[in-house]
Amino acid sequence: MLCPSEVLRMRHRKKGRKLGVTTKHRRAMLRNLAANLFQHESIKTTDTRAKELRSFAEKVITLAREDTLHARRRVLQILDDKEAMRKLFSEIAPRYKNRPGGYTRIVKIGVRRGDNVPLSQVELVEEEFERKTRKKAKVKKRVEEQRIPSPKEEAEVKSQKKEAAKELGLAPVEGKKEEVAVAEEPEEKEPQEDL
Repeated sequence: MLCPSEVLRMRHRKKGRKLGVTTKHRRAMLRNLAANLFQHESIKTTDTRAKELRSFAEKVITLAREDTLHARRRVLQILDDKEAMRKLFSEIAPRYKNRPGGYTRIVKIGVRRGDNVPLSQVELVEEEFERKTRKKAKVKKRVEEQRIPSPKEEAEVKSQKKEAAKELGLAPVEGKKEEVAVAEEPEEKEPQEDL
């Protein structure tokens, strides 16, 4: 009889899908899918295979970004396809030199006509990567919204105001004392009493 710990086993450290095939078959299939992806830059396959292929292919691209002899030998050992390896190192890896991951995209394209299996298209990302930092973007947005001038800008504005005041004769000239005119306050009228 099974003990309760054997029945309720958790899947610790059991990452990945088995795809209904043996281990050797699965590894060979992922190698072939990855090689085709690197050669054609876009392939169609089932959803589950596409999800497995994504993690496999992205690890290979990250390895190829180094472009060393050791990296080439490791990629050739993984892919076992010289043409795919050449294209990977000459065209694909340099394209993603500054990208920190996310080299592939999965687009769902419907179901297969014969057995109604959901299909996906796996493609390499074409767009350039722009690194955005949240802090700088937030500060920049806040400054633009509130129009907070930087200390440099404040100093420039003050110097421009002083120059404009001197040109118009409104600024006090150094060495002369100006008399300050005090505005007289209007006298208050006493309220009249109505009889």
